[in-house]
Amino acid sequence: MLRIVDTRTGRLVEIPSVRRHLLSICVHLPAGDAGFGLGDLRALLVGDVLARTVELHGLQSRTFRTVPDLPPEQAEALDRALSALGVHPPDTVGVHPPNGALCAAADVHVHAYGTTAPDAVGGVRIDVGRVGTAPEERGVQDRAPLPSPGLLAAVAPEGADPLAVRMLMLRHAYRTPVVVTGTALEEARRTLADWRRLVADWAQEPSRPVPADLVRHAHDVLADDLGVPAVLDALLTVATDTDVPAGAKFETFAFLDRVLGLDLAREVGHQHQAAP
Repeated sequence: MLRIVDTRTGRLVEIPSVRRHLLSICVHLPAGDAGFGLGDLRALLVGDVLARTVELHGLQSRTFRTVPDLPPEQAEALDRALSALGVHPPDTVGVHPPNGALCAAADVHVHAYGTTAPDAVGGVRIDVGRVGTAPEERGVQDRAPLPSPGLLAAVAPEGADPLAVRMLMLRHAYRTPVVVTGTALEEARRTLADWRRLVADWAQEPSRPVPADLVRHAHDVLADDLGVPAVLDALLTVATDTDVPAGAKFETFAFLDRVLGLDLAREVGHQHQAAP
């Protein structure tokens, strides 16, 4: 059973489509010409993680996105930013105002910070927390016109790993605010690099099954209001647990990366080989 907090009631509710084995998700971005920012990318990331969680639980999902009528260069920049963040493309994109046939019947409506929706729209409503920056940070904005080559260039310049932005946001419950700082991004980058190195090392050992208790824990926390931070905490514990074989650690990280989308197996097969 997948449950999530409906913003309109503040109550944890079962997602209706679980009984139909198909979850319909609509991500609402702001209308108007205010531009896009990290807060909007975060809403799309939450929709992506929800869809991945549904699939991990053996269900299917369909995703929709409502956006302003963007010029081609802005639409392309948004798509590039989402691809860099590992967000799967939606099944359908609609232009504001939301088409009734497109989103009105969705099971879950994911709203970027500051967006509104008609009261008549049914389904569960998720309001995603804002994304801000520390006063000393420059070049990172919650909402600003989307530049070329893309919004992520402000926090993930050329040569940096944009998935560190995804990692930073996943560390926070989707409803809570996120403050983007250079220190937090650097910590996320280091963690990603360390985990990928470890996963590449573990991949060379005999495979072992994912511990059953960890599978249950991951399913439980994800099914309870998308508890992604708890999944990241579980991986931190597994990485240093000497009682878990290396092969089981590899399978655990690969299994949970289906939801996290952090490309944790990126370095497998690329380890430095010492000369004979």
